[in-house]
Amino acid sequence: VQLVESGGGSVQAGDSLRLSCAYSGRAFGSYSFSWFRQAPGKEREFVAGVNYDGTSTDYSDSVKGRFTTSRDSAGHTVSLQMNNLKPEDTARYYCAAALGYFSDYVPTERGAFGSWGQGTQVTVSS
Repeated sequence: VQLVESGGGSVQAGDSLRLSCAYSGRAFGSYSFSWFRQAPGKEREFVAGVNYDGTSTDYSDSVKGRFTTSRDSAGHTVSLQMNNLKPEDTARYYCAAALGYFSDYVPTERGAFGSWGQGTQVTVSS
């Protein structure tokens, strides 16, 4: 499994960005996908996730109502639409894949994810 994130950049507060995660490997439909972020000096934290078949999503309280994640089974991609960005959203964003959660449950703990991308930087200035 290989995950490659793209779409990061430097924006102003209130702007939008769309991150993409390209998946390479077998059995895309067997994985749940989540986005995590890590700011300098802070732990990596869960941001948003989608379950194995796209019927269920989960979000951290800090991004709920502003961020939306989805998956495209045809293109083997996962997206994170980020609206109304705030300076506190500044971080490196990572895509992660978790195998074997065949339900509406969306994993949020780092230990559930066996595959990670290299991340993409998002910087939001005020």
